[in-house]
Amino acid sequence: MRSVRHIEEDADLVVVGGGLSGVCCAITAARQGVRVILVQDRPVLGGNASSEVRLWVLGATSHMGNNNRWAREGGVIDEILVENMWRNPEGNPVIFDSILLEMVVSEKRIELRLNTAIHAVDLRTADVISSASGYCSQNETFYTFRAPLFVDASGDGIVGFLAGAEFRMGAEAAGEFGEQLAPERENNELLGHSLYFYSRDVGFPVEYVAPQFALKDITAIPRFRELRTSDMGCRLWWLEYGGKLDTIHDTEAIKWELWRVAYGVWDHLKNSGEFPDAENLALEWMGTIPGKRESRRFVGDTILTQQDVMEQRTHDDAVSFGGWAVDLHPADGVFSAKPGCVQWHSKGVYQIPLRAMYSRTLSNLFVTGRLLSATHIAFGSTRVMATCAHNGQAAGVAAAMCVETGLAPRELVQQPTMHSLQQRLLRTGQHIPGLYASDSQDEARTATIHASSTLRIGRIDSSGETRAMDLDQALLIPAGPGRVPVVTFEVDATAACVIRTELWGSSRPGNTTPDVPLGCTETVIEAGMGRHVEVEFPTVLDQETYVFLILRKTEACKIHVSKAIYPGILRLCQKVNQAVAKTSIQEAPEASGVDTFAFWLPERRPAARLLAASFDPPLEPYSAARVTNGLARPWEGTNAWCPDPTDVKPTLTLRWPSPRLLSRFEIVFDTDFDHPMESVLMTHPERVMPCCITDYRILSDGERELAAVKGNHQTRPIVQLDMAVETSSITIELLAWGEGAPAIYEVRCY
Repeated sequence: MRSVRHIEEDADLVVVGGGLSGVCCAITAARQGVRVILVQDRPVLGGNASSEVRLWVLGATSHMGNNNRWAREGGVIDEILVENMWRNPEGNPVIFDSILLEMVVSEKRIELRLNTAIHAVDLRTADVISSASGYCSQNETFYTFRAPLFVDASGDGIVGFLAGAEFRMGAEAAGEFGEQLAPERENNELLGHSLYFYSRDVGFPVEYVAPQFALKDITAIPRFRELRTSDMGCRLWWLEYGGKLDTIHDTEAIKWELWRVAYGVWDHLKNSGEFPDAENLALEWMGTIPGKRESRRFVGDTILTQQDVMEQRTHDDAVSFGGWAVDLHPADGVFSAKPGCVQWHSKGVYQIPLRAMYSRTLSNLFVTGRLLSATHIAFGSTRVMATCAHNGQAAGVAAAMCVETGLAPRELVQQPTMHSLQQRLLRTGQHIPGLYASDSQDEARTATIHASSTLRIGRIDSSGETRAMDLDQALLIPAGPGRVPVVTFEVDATAACVIRTELWGSSRPGNTTPDVPLGCTETVIEAGMGRHVEVEFPTVLDQETYVFLILRKTEACKIHVSKAIYPGILRLCQKVNQAVAKTSIQEAPEASGVDTFAFWLPERRPAARLLAASFDPPLEPYSAARVTNGLARPWEGTNAWCPDPTDVKPTLTLRWPSPRLLSRFEIVFDTDFDHPMESVLMTHPERVMPCCITDYRILSDGERELAAVKGNHQTRPIVQLDMAVETSSITIELLAWGEGAPAIYEVRCY
């Protein structure tokens, strides 16, 4: 008898699952000094985002189709998406694979084991995992991985399942948690799998002969008349099946049914005669494994519910956030006569607590990704990949603290440990809604800050373009404390008319849903070009906050717009993005626990424009002191410093009353947190975001150059010196940026 090779490996942390959650967890933990083994059962990283499945990465930004402004997830997943924009604005999934692989293997503390499927777990005691074992068929090697801590990011939760962790599958009854969107009785219905294909125009006619197993009767798909030759990849997300089956053990059967459907759909597009534009199309790629939405959800010390999502509940142990809709699909999937999905949005983002990220029954197991402790209804929101990735980063920092302190995951929840964890997360770029950075080791917090100039906006100049006022539209600006400025717009009117302008705020800090009326006024204008609409409100604001200056639609008018790009200021329209909603106003069913409200959406660049306007007094939202106010993105204000456009050599200087010994500088630039940066299939107009500072220098005491950076495109570049320097001041000199106003959100010095 022979046996395969057996290798035993030890680490501080074993992360099982190489989807985005596991990748972000492993990278984050390694950067915190933890020795990590990352185990993935596929040949590539990325899970549903990989070239094997090809689903685009999305989270709280929701294709810019909800009211969550500047809500792209931060930290490692932001770094990945920004890098993908730089290298891959065309959305090639193979390039995205390579970016993930590069980022993982660049971390010297990560040992990556691809093609390795975990199949056994050993316990030290009833609630402590000692090792996990897996087999790699590619090198005929059996591995045993040992560590004091484990993270299950495997999607189906193989580690937690084998170790006996408590989990749930299916939908809870409405009465269990008081969830009004839940079914009256619990059931085993789940969200199904999806499988996609890509096509390509080859420039000449291509014949297609379908395999015998392809679906013959296309009318078995109630939505078949919605098929278009332009649809491919994850635009066909509704080719879904398996919600009434066991989405773990029946996965192979589900895959075969999805193959039958997908090949049948392509056969219909090519050979039905209904799509003459398909003549030159060739089937370029067919998925070989389905993208899985839902299976096991593991139980933590708390279970996230519909109310946490819809009511935007806060948690003392918040470590992450979500913002995708509660997105529910019929269990029959593609064969259902019901809509492919029903999405219910909240008015803003919501916090996710650490207590939902570890097992209640195993003391050394974190769970992340799709395994989050949540009900079926809440899972409808938390399951999307950017949210899962952001949760993975939280688990990575939490695991690092456990390694350093010897604490178990649930012990991190206690104060002051939780505060320390939250502050470490903020330093990695993690966004935790409503939490402010207050790192006592950050010397920037004790500095006085001086800028060579500061942008004041007295006027947003027209670019000579106009937009029809056939939709309600708004200028979203920070205002207060004090009176809202007098604002003047410019319109072209084909007839005398009345323009109604309204001032609205939001009922919750950080939200950008206009649901609090603050004032209204009407302006009579005569027919003519370049008519001025002066708007003044007596409203006095107690503090700085975002307000909506809403101009109601006026058919006889066109309004002047501007190509200017300013951080934290947007033009929005009251409209619908049909990728994530059905109507421009979310009409909540009675007793559903869902709010009724309107969607106010920006345009994507390059079409995006601001409303041309003048302000009296000028807006002053970009003071230098904002770079140390604890917020690193727009939230109740821009939280950014921008220099005046006439400043030919902008500088930001931090001074201390006595010398400081510094070796590390962490700066947050503006990579437009409002842009979703979908990873595949979609294309993007820019490789570098327009307000991102690309070239800069860091000077000590105004003279000595410590670093010169060229070609930056990242949000949080870090300058680490070989040796610490003693200095009384640090100057950041801006040398080059894009077409927008250059911005710095945060500066940290260590």
